Amino acid sequence: MKHLNRLTAMFACSIILLSGCSKETDNTIRPNTTTQQSAELSSSTRDKVNQLRASLPAGVEAKLKERSALLLQTDPQYQEKVRSLLAIEPTPCNDNTPVNQWFDQQLKGWNSEVIGYVLDFAMLDLPQYDALVFENSSQGQTFGVNGEYTQTLTKTFKDLQRFWNIESADIVLAAMHGNMLTNRDRVIRTYEAVYGVDAATAGILADIVTMLAAEIPQYREGNHPIFTFNAFAQQGFNFPPYGRIPDKIIMGDGILNAFTATGYGDVAPQAILAHEFGHQVQFQLNLFGTVQSPEATRRTELMADAYSAYYLSHARGAAMQWKRVQQFLGVFFNIGDCSITSNGHHGTPTQRLAAAQWGYNLANNAQKQGHILTSQEFARLFEAQLPVFVKK
Repeated sequence: MKHLNRLTAMFACSIILLSGCSKETDNTIRPNTTTQQSAELSSSTRDKVNQLRASLPAGVEAKLKERSALLLQTDPQYQEKVRSLLAIEPTPCNDNTPVNQWFDQQLKGWNSEVIGYVLDFAMLDLPQYDALVFENSSQGQTFGVNGEYTQTLTKTFKDLQRFWNIESADIVLAAMHGNMLTNRDRVIRTYEAVYGVDAATAGILADIVTMLAAEIPQYREGNHPIFTFNAFAQQGFNFPPYGRIPDKIIMGDGILNAFTATGYGDVAPQAILAHEFGHQVQFQLNLFGTVQSPEATRRTELMADAYSAYYLSHARGAAMQWKRVQQFLGVFFNIGDCSITSNGHHGTPTQRLAAAQWGYNLANNAQKQGHILTSQEFARLFEAQLPVFVKK
């Protein structure tokens, strides 16, 4: 579809990435011999998948693969998190954080067939675009596989709307659930909307995806964290013929589960949401530049970290005490990446930690504890400190 490149570019600029430590690498798929296991797909099911593939119009799979490759190129999260099948070139930067280690464990048992289906049919993209295009109201949203983060995130979102001096009534807070991969109707509508295929082709693709999601145990019926291992903010845009997509923050189940599993569940949902709300502040203040570069992305991401930490520690924000402050500082350290030459680079772990610490200190050391800096004042102070963070 003609809007795909535009959508992908906008999506990539604001995502929270948890990426492995590497320089730019090629995207050639390479089997991981240490985790080769059967996909446990029965021969009869494999035959059905192959029959459905054979009935697809010429060029459809090539188009999906091309667009999946584009996502891998623009998003360090996926380039690196599927690194069991990608080449790695180490750098002096170290982001072997507990969250990254946990995610590596989740990928055990993923072999070339398991990841091959994911890439062939753009299964990493589907939950994200389903939420981006079709989840256009905050009402009725549940967060977490079992709704376990719903109350916390709903309350935090309302508090953030009161805290920052921007127009936020129309921002939508929406969930991204990987189990949409088992819902044929939702898969069909996403293929049609984003990839521009006709209804019949979308139906064949949906039959394949729902079959794979149900029968390959590594996918956990779509609930494996790889399908929703991010959160992102999106500025509103027109998307004919689907209408106006509102300003939006989307929270994925996978990233929330990752931090809970590594001991940050008490604070990570608030910290991640506050970071994404920081991007909405940046949208309204027109703080995103027109040139995409590693330095430009790092600037806006570190600023969003600082916005988040300021809210979390402010007396009129989340007012977190020192023990919880230590936790949220750990969250920002964990979401650093080492893809320093990528346009999607969000800052190294130490840089993200430094930006968050600065935001905390700004709130904690303020002479007037009840005073909230305007978003504009905060941005000006941050810009003056940015060179200090970059040196970390």
